[in-house]
Amino acid sequence: MNNGAVVKLVDVHKTYRTGEMEVRAVRGVSLEIVRGEFVALMGASGSGKSTLMNILGCLDRPTAGQYFLDAADVSKLDRDQLADIRNSKIGFVFQNFNLLPRTSARENVELPLLYGPQRLTNPELRAKADAVLASVGLSGREEHYPSQLSGGQQQRVAIARALINGPEVILADEPTGNLDSHTSIEIMGTFQQLNERGITVVMVTHEPEIAAYAKRNVVMRDGQVLSDSVVAGRRNAADEVKTDGAGSNGVVK
Repeated sequence: MNNGAVVKLVDVHKTYRTGEMEVRAVRGVSLEIVRGEFVALMGASGSGKSTLMNILGCLDRPTAGQYFLDAADVSKLDRDQLADIRNSKIGFVFQNFNLLPRTSARENVELPLLYGPQRLTNPELRAKADAVLASVGLSGREEHYPSQLSGGQQQRVAIARALINGPEVILADEPTGNLDSHTSIEIMGTFQQLNERGITVVMVTHEPEIAAYAKRNVVMRDGQVLSDSVVAGRRNAADEVKTDGAGSNGVVK
């Protein structure tokens, strides 16, 4: 977009109807996220942040309003078009990792490539997956299965899988929710490093201490944006991780 926004919501509403009941989950949200930002989307349960994240991820469509992703209006796309957008322009990272348990780290990372338009040979798939795994500190663990990896390592595999297609935006839904505090800092360090490389990150979290790693906090309440502010005193994960030993994911820092 001309103003640098990779995500733009214009008066977006989302209403769910069950019988005679109507739930207004999102109520007139307008929001822009500039390429290269790291935004934390916050709010209590029922605030509308998860619904908004589903709209951003093209997993749901707004009832009214417009959603532009990389200058394209995706508000009215059909199911197949939305699936193409999700695979090519959005990378997802979930709280529960969502890795295939009987599949190696490399094969988990390769999976989105198999659904893309580009047909790669097995050596090309392997090389691309290994390069992305290396970029998140998992060299040497390409053939490990999820059960052989720590929680932090599994989340790094999930991040590598989200990166494999070179998405415009990484959407992370409570990415530290199942991790201990030390591993959470390591994972936030990974997101900060990716963001420093110019990758746009949008993260849902209910934890203020995790949101403090982002550059910008958008707080929702009752389906509307309550506040939108730059993070003052932003936390730097690199400063918080010990520099003279191995972290909980086994990667020497």
